[in-house]
Amino acid sequence: MEILIRADSHYCAPEVLDFCRAEGLDFLLGLASTTTLRRHVEALEQSTAARRMAMPGTDKLRRYKEFWDGAGSWSRVERIIARVEASAQGTDTRFIVTNLSGGSARALYERGYCQRGQAENHLKAWKRHLAADRTSCCRASANQFRLMLHTGAYWLLWSLRSLMPKRSTWRVAQFDTLRLRLVKLAARVVALKTRVMLHLPSACPDQAIMRLALERLPRLVC
Repeated sequence: MEILIRADSHYCAPEVLDFCRAEGLDFLLGLASTTTLRRHVEALEQSTAARRMAMPGTDKLRRYKEFWDGAGSWSRVERIIARVEASAQGTDTRFIVTNLSGGSARALYERGYCQRGQAENHLKAWKRHLAADRTSCCRASANQFRLMLHTGAYWLLWSLRSLMPKRSTWRVAQFDTLRLRLVKLAARVVALKTRVMLHLPSACPDQAIMRLALERLPRLVC
């Protein structure tokens, strides 16, 4: 099994780097900026800012550079990737360190390291929007069951969002928005022999998107 560890600069310690190499783990870690690192990208920062100024209408311009270096506390030098971004607010530079040998600097940063933020968004949606961190039962088995219920709720809201039109804002809506506007509604439920009917209130502001989602709902069952 291949394991890739992605973390911010707080975890970029010599002990972590040595442990990953000893255990055969891949890593993409944020790296705090230092004077030594900035010397590697001084020319790139200046040229990136000048190139953006020469391109009217360009909001931001990103360029990348990779080099080998290491802190004095590291046991060896590592592959370091620098992302330089020039905008109207100035120049912003970020660094990451990795032991991956393949992949371009842009791909490792944008499709590798930056995906860590998306993973954190999934955890935030599960914990904050669905209150999955409420494990206040006195028994471990009860708390485990509550986590299973919250996981089921996460899957249901994820499935509900996947039913939305691809180019609508509902397709990227947060779970608390879906819960408050589409789930937490006063409705009359009528159970018939072959189907269940939901009678929404006439004042429901999201009737159209709710009706669309309900029409597409059987696709999840098939």
